[in-house]
Amino acid sequence: MKLYVGNLSFETTENDLQDLFEQHGAVNEVHLMMDKMTGKSRGFAFITMNDNAQANAAMTALNGKELNGRALNVNEARPREERPRPFGGNRFAGNRR
Repeated sequence: MKLYVGNLSFETTENDLQDLFEQHGAVNEVHLMMDKMTGKSRGFAFITMNDNAQANAAMTALNGKELNGRALNVNEARPREERPRPFGGNRFAGNRR
């Protein structure tokens, strides 16, 4: 089961999340989302746990729990929605004379 963890402090690391979620079961993967331009945390992460019962226990126990001064939002991750692509690709390639 993949969990979404939001409202993270920008100081929170993948190791912090690994340690916190492992208290409730085996963690398969931790992916802290980082801003491509600044290299800083975007304030949310995805945690993958293979055992659904352990993932549900972690979700129940950790939703609202404070970590680094912030109350966590922990939910089951939803599938990523497709974003509409801009038309035409290169807007400057149009009518050249």
